[in-house]
Amino acid sequence: MNKGRIEAFTDGVMAVALTVMVLEMKVPHGATLEALKPLWPVFLSYILSFAYIGIYWMNHHHLLQAAPRVTVRVLQANLNLLFWLSLIPFTTGWMGENQFARLPVILYGLNLLLAALSYNLLQSCVASAHDELHGFGDVLGRDAKGKGSILAYTLGIGAALAGYPMLGFVVFTGLALVWLRPDRRMERLVGIKRPSE
Repeated sequence: MNKGRIEAFTDGVMAVALTVMVLEMKVPHGATLEALKPLWPVFLSYILSFAYIGIYWMNHHHLLQAAPRVTVRVLQANLNLLFWLSLIPFTTGWMGENQFARLPVILYGLNLLLAALSYNLLQSCVASAHDELHGFGDVLGRDAKGKGSILAYTLGIGAALAGYPMLGFVVFTGLALVWLRPDRRMERLVGIKRPSE
């Protein structure tokens, strides 16, 4: 399959997720700053989720740029990732509307954890489909940032479970800040595939 199709489909799903999130933000009744005050949890949740979807979009783009082709397993793993990313507007809205209450933060964290595990699976499927590309599996194999993220998501969920949902939200926010710096492994993979660029 042409990898351009999977990229276009993924771009579309992520764009729809972002659009749904912004449409869920209700316009306040009133023209004062006081009217905006009740919306801060919703807006803060939106900012975090926008960052996460943007991070996935950037890393997904790099991953597929490095892959010469797409296999059925890669397609299936990509659909799995998109399933979890498509739920982000729901968990974001629930968390924001309920002002970071315990259960919504736990569900949001689980959503992020399952999206991260799905992205790791996608990377593995891409790597196993391209063993002939020298260095592909080696570069992807050293994933301290990805493995640390799984641990951090688990800690954030644990904090919310223990009755500290804002601490969980802070952990998820800190993790997004860590991932705002592009994944250098993907850039190296693109360089391995296209040394002239």
